Amino acid sequence: MHFLHAMPLVACLFSTPIALAASSTDLAVKGTITPSACAPLISGGGTVDFGKMAAKDLNAEQFTSLSNQSMQLSVRCEAPTFFTLNTVDNRAGSSANHPEWHGLGMTAQGEKLGGSAFHLYTPVADGVAVRTITSGDGGVTWSPTSMLNHTVLTAIAMGNQLVPIAVRDFDAEIRLYTHIAPSSSLTLTDEVPVDGHATVQVNYL
Repeated sequence: MHFLHAMPLVACLFSTPIALAASSTDLAVKGTITPSACAPLISGGGTVDFGKMAAKDLNAEQFTSLSNQSMQLSVRCEAPTFFTLNTVDNRAGSSANHPEWHGLGMTAQGEKLGGSAFHLYTPVADGVAVRTITSGDGGVTWSPTSMLNHTVLTAIAMGNQLVPIAVRDFDAEIRLYTHIAPSSSLTLTDEVPVDGHATVQVNYL
C-alpha cells in the first residue's frame, strides 16, 4: 500500500540549477479478518503447583521426574473454524531437556532447572472423538502426534486423516510431564522457585 502525502510547492530561484535525487521505500499493511473468533480456556486457571521439594530428594546424576499433572483445555469458537494450537515458551532458553520442552527458569547462577512437556489426550470436537495432528513446516505436511509446544502447530483431524477440520467446540486433556535437572548441576544452597510459564495460542488457518 502506498501513501501519498501532499505538500505545498514553493518555487525558488537560484543562479545555478540544482539536481534533485528522489528515493523511496514501500510500506505494507497486512492482516486477516476472520469470520469467527475462538477463545481457549484451561481449567484451574492454568496453574500447576508442585509445592516444596527437598533438594535431598532430587536425583543427583539423572533428571528427577515429578508426578504427571493434568488439566482440561477447551476452545470455543463462534462458528466452525479452521485453527491450530501452539505455545509460546515464556521461559525460552531455560529448558534443560529437549528443545521442544518448556523451560522452568534458572537458578541465580544461570543453571537450567529442567523442563516440562505438554501432550493432548482424549480430544473431542463438537461431541465426536477426534485425533490431533502436528506440523513442523507451517502446515505443509502433517503427522499424528499428541504434542503441544512452541516448535509445531497442532490441529484437529477426523479418523485416520491428516487434514485439519473446522471445529466449533474442542476439548482435550493437557498432560504435563515435568523433569528437574540433576541436582549435581544445580546450586541449591537457597530456595529456588520452579518458574515455568507458557502461553497457549489459537492460530487461524
